[in-house]
Amino acid sequence: MSFKIIVDSCCDLTAKQLLQGPFLRVPLTISLAGEDIVDDETFDQTHLILLMRENQDPPKTACPSPAQYLDAFEKAGADDIYVVTLSALLSGSHNAAAQARAIWLEEHPEAHIHIFNSCSAAAGEVSIALKLLDVANSAQDFQTVVEEVSRYIASMTTYFVLEDLDHLRKNGRLTGALALVTEALRIKLLMGATPEGQIKKVGQALSVKQALTRMVSLMAADPGHVGKRLSIVHCNNPDRAFFVRELVQKACQFKDILISEARGVTTVYANDGGIVVAY
Repeated sequence: MSFKIIVDSCCDLTAKQLLQGPFLRVPLTISLAGEDIVDDETFDQTHLILLMRENQDPPKTACPSPAQYLDAFEKAGADDIYVVTLSALLSGSHNAAAQARAIWLEEHPEAHIHIFNSCSAAAGEVSIALKLLDVANSAQDFQTVVEEVSRYIASMTTYFVLEDLDHLRKNGRLTGALALVTEALRIKLLMGATPEGQIKKVGQALSVKQALTRMVSLMAADPGHVGKRLSIVHCNNPDRAFFVRELVQKACQFKDILISEARGVTTVYANDGGIVVAY
């Protein structure tokens, strides 16, 4: 059976992974300073970071429309179609994909399409997409793939450390109190995701490096990480990503560690220097 994996553009797969795998990407759109920036192959991270530095207003993101997902289903042309979206609590991307699925099934009632709510973003979506690839390549039937990947999502852990929480706060993705306290006390927060996909505070430190070190310590203490794949997404700071990888290689027992660069939506929320990990 043939299959395709459709992801929204907060899934920060590398260009090589997108080209070599059965992936299709549906872009979100970023609006700032009168510009609409489509988060596709034309995305220019340097330009967006400069715009964010020069403007007091935060960027706004718009999820894909159901029509865009319908176009992706048409392009997929596969027996089995799997879709991975941003956390349904953070974006309308999941709802748009679900609407498209309902429309598609009206005309193609025998179609196999499943929409996975990542309950995460960025590195979390990468981890799920690659897990999907592994499981679907093992020639398992559609329902078995859905069940196994759903269990993986339920067990997944996401952490992130950002230089600045302001864009998250201004876009309503976390309480204003958290961002204001970190700014006032000059501390860095170690953040994570709840099982439902909401953002939560995990810890704090006096510097980004200390927060990242604390993050790796938490991963090392979690027996559930052993044998898993770790995805690291960085926003314009490969040195910081390599620092995390070096710490992880010394302290943890992941089977593989992958590093990729933030695309548009992740750049908006992680901001310059942010790190997101998931396993």
